Amino acid sequence: MLEGMKLIGAGAATIALAGAAIGIGNVFSSLIQSVARNPSLAKQLFGYAILGFALTEAIALFALMMAFLILFVF
Repeated sequence: MLEGMKLIGAGAATIALAGAAIGIGNVFSSLIQSVARNPSLAKQLFGYAILGFALTEAIALFALMMAFLILFVF
């Protein structure tokens, strides 16, 4: 019973990975649209996009860490 609940909890924690993937797609699609509108700001916008990517990826890594904690610690 407990093992099944651990698997369900880990599966629920990995749902956040799909959200992070959607977020990363939104960051880079916004970058492409912004550069298409104003190519002269491409360098500055790319820095902002990398920052957005890093923050979104950090959320994904936290979710993955929580899934592993649920599986292997508890």
